[in-house]
Amino acid sequence: MQLSLPAFATSPLAKGRSILKDEDIEGNTKRVLQFIQENPGCHLRQIRQELKVSMGTAQYHLGLLEKAGRIASNRHGLFKYYFPVGIFQDNEKNLLEVLSHETTRDVLMFIIEQKNPTQTDIVNKIGVSAASISWHVKRLTELGIITEVKEGKYKRYQLRGDPRYLVSLMKNYYPSLWDRWSNRLAEMFLSLSRGEES
Repeated sequence: MQLSLPAFATSPLAKGRSILKDEDIEGNTKRVLQFIQENPGCHLRQIRQELKVSMGTAQYHLGLLEKAGRIASNRHGLFKYYFPVGIFQDNEKNLLEVLSHETTRDVLMFIIEQKNPTQTDIVNKIGVSAASISWHVKRLTELGIITEVKEGKYKRYQLRGDPRYLVSLMKNYYPSLWDRWSNRLAEMFLSLSRGEES
């Protein structure tokens, strides 16, 4: 599956699907919707912590917005991730989910930065257990974000598809994350652009 560059255009909702008009959304429902629009791929715990609401309050407003067709959710493992409706394709959603989890994100960034590290390389750099790294690598592989390449007795990992795709999502939805990583990844992106020019 080759990843293409995302189009960041909001699509209109299907007619008659939403029972909540913009002017009807207020209070915590509005806050939850705005948070999801600004942080696509967020999960319940993030929403609850950032908005400082109870678990029950967050779940109630998420249910209301999802039933009204204003947001959609994806479940992966123990987490349910939330997105505004009509903006993201499935592969974009997968990347945004990864960007919302610190350890998985750190694993992905290390793989991009090092080009094709082994799992041992990742364990040594990230500083968490081999079992934990194995779980994150498996998740990234299952989501189609990285590929596993066998090299003798080792397995190496590399980003699948075009790295500009990930960069677009980071710049648009995680600007502080992009600011933190851009210098570290600058050489990779320079070599990418030099390759385009040739």
